[in-house]
Amino acid sequence: MFSPYYAWRGRRDPLNHCAVNIALYGGADARWAMTERGRDCVQREARSLRIGPSALRWQGSTLKIDVDEISAPVPKRIRGTIRVTPSGLTSRSFALDQAGNHVWHPIAPRARIDVRLERPDLRWSGTGYLDSNFGSEPLEQGFSDWSWSRAHLEEDSVVLYDSTRRDGSQSEMALRFAPDGAVQSLAPPPPAHLPPTGWRIPRPTRADRCHSVQLVQTLEDTPFYARSRIKTQLYGEQGEVFHESLMLDRFASPLVRAMLPFRMPRRFF
Repeated sequence: MFSPYYAWRGRRDPLNHCAVNIALYGGADARWAMTERGRDCVQREARSLRIGPSALRWQGSTLKIDVDEISAPVPKRIRGTIRVTPSGLTSRSFALDQAGNHVWHPIAPRARIDVRLERPDLRWSGTGYLDSNFGSEPLEQGFSDWSWSRAHLEEDSVVLYDSTRRDGSQSEMALRFAPDGAVQSLAPPPPAHLPPTGWRIPRPTRADRCHSVQLVQTLEDTPFYARSRIKTQLYGEQGEVFHESLMLDRFASPLVRAMLPFRMPRRFF
């Protein structure tokens, strides 16, 4: 979706532009890898996907992810295994635009995640999430901006989607997922705002009326995209929220695309 090489080559063959994205945050172990590889480095089967030296495969009800990547722009190894075990699966997908050109599938709104890395030497377990986006046109053709957030509450998970479509219309979606994956549509909470990032990316979000939003950490601050941890109250429950904000007008800029290879190199092996 964000590959500059795919855009420069006229978006002819998506299988020729595949990558595994790994992001680690915190201290000396912080690393980012998103190395693009061509179709000769991709192997697909019904329950597995290999891209270069990294692979994803379903083992029973657990998604096992074997990672072996080099970070960029500072080259450091990221090697180890991640296991994601959903508490429940959601079969329903959601169109993000009126024409159905952009679709989001919350595969596992809540999951257990177990991380065992060799490089760097890290171990932890916690609550995870698994979803998928797909579409029939470039994202920037359908939208000018969007924000997305996901909160794990005491039992359920809440996902909020807000976007501005290219025709100027607004899209609002608020969904609550039970542990077994059952979904319920809700009225979105009132708008709330966080301070913009260093790159002046707006971070609109939502919270219960009369409740503030606390910025815990800015994880990514780029010219077109921001990723943040926040705390607030949603539907009567306090929780930590994972928040993303995307400005697609900036992403479509030739200057911004020319900057992407510094974080997203391309290899042929």
